[in-house]
Amino acid sequence: MLWRIDEWTIFVIALVVFGVVLEICFRVGRRSPSRGDENVRAHVGALQAALLGLLALLLGFNFAVATSRFDSRKGLIQDEVNAIRTAFLRAQLLPAPQRQEINGLLREYVAARIEFLRGGDDASRLEAANADAARIEEQLWSRAIAMVGEGGSTMPQGLFIQSLNEMFNINDKRRAAHDNHVPETVINMLFFVAVVSLGFIAYGHGLRSQRRHGSAAIFAFLIALVLTLILDLDRPRRGLIRVGEESMLRLQQTVDRSSP
Repeated sequence: MLWRIDEWTIFVIALVVFGVVLEICFRVGRRSPSRGDENVRAHVGALQAALLGLLALLLGFNFAVATSRFDSRKGLIQDEVNAIRTAFLRAQLLPAPQRQEINGLLREYVAARIEFLRGGDDASRLEAANADAARIEEQLWSRAIAMVGEGGSTMPQGLFIQSLNEMFNINDKRRAAHDNHVPETVINMLFFVAVVSLGFIAYGHGLRSQRRHGSAAIFAFLIALVLTLILDLDRPRRGLIRVGEESMLRLQQTVDRSSP
């Protein structure tokens, strides 16, 4: 359910929740019967330090995981571009009738891949682009089988078939990487720890009857911002940080300049 919500909506919700928690916990601390007990204050201070350390660990871990998966998705797109380009170049070694037909199929395949990259989170658009890519893959493989059956196995044909295998494998890896997100349970745990940490900070301020919501609000804002950034990195198809399609567009220009 979390991935269906826009990350900036989550940012606003987090800010509201953090603000409410700060105010409630401050009032609870100010009205606590043990407000004047220095041992209680020391104990709350130790808990604050421990929770803030745990929060920092979770934020760093989740940010590193989201960044790593974002880089992996970017790398797989470049690998896919290289595999398609290699298949296209090796197709030029084939006889003229076969070369022209395969060039046309590769142009359609690149167009389907670009449509997938531009599909965002539109499930119907993504499904249609994947269906087109799968159909073209079947046609390319059937042409490769026909070539082997008609003329025997030659070096150009073997090289082209090898590049097709690589292209299909990378496509499968890229689709798997697209569905590989930071587990929602981990994000929920991060949010919970942030709420508890802010609650103890406000509670400690309440024990001392010192309203320091300014600094606490800045801290809450930064936590919400980092949480939103983690979600944005983990959603490369929407938001501010996206996996670009420039390399695939350059490949399309290269393929379109080829002879029909």
